[in-house]
Amino acid sequence: MVTKVKVFTGKRKRAIARVIIKEGSGNVKINGVPLEIYEPEIARMRIIQTLMLAGNVAKNYDMDIYVSGGGFMGQAEAISIGIARALVGVTRSSRLLNLYKSFDRHLLAGDPRRTESKKFGGPGPRRRKQTSYR
Repeated sequence: MVTKVKVFTGKRKRAIARVIIKEGSGNVKINGVPLEIYEPEIARMRIIQTLMLAGNVAKNYDMDIYVSGGGFMGQAEAISIGIARALVGVTRSSRLLNLYKSFDRHLLAGDPRRTESKKFGGPGPRRRKQTSYR
């Protein structure tokens, strides 16, 4: 028996998540850690929220997720984006597509905002050194 395995990606800021999805019983592992004990809790809730929107569809697939870069919340959002894209891509369900679009469009389209690069004459992209003319 050949099982279909597909890979989808999710990106948020500097975080990149690769979601490997295959038919199974709904097990989700993030960097080898089961979702039920993934920390911090706020990040876990963000990921579970995406799975709960899909309902019973998510319980038919196993997901192995590898995430790197960024902070913990950027990683959680990258994982959410990857999961949403994976479920829509595997099921090809227009109902699920419309559900994710109406809930949060960025789950499928991504968020293009990035940090602005540093410029000369100051410590950051906008701030400049103070001057006094008196």
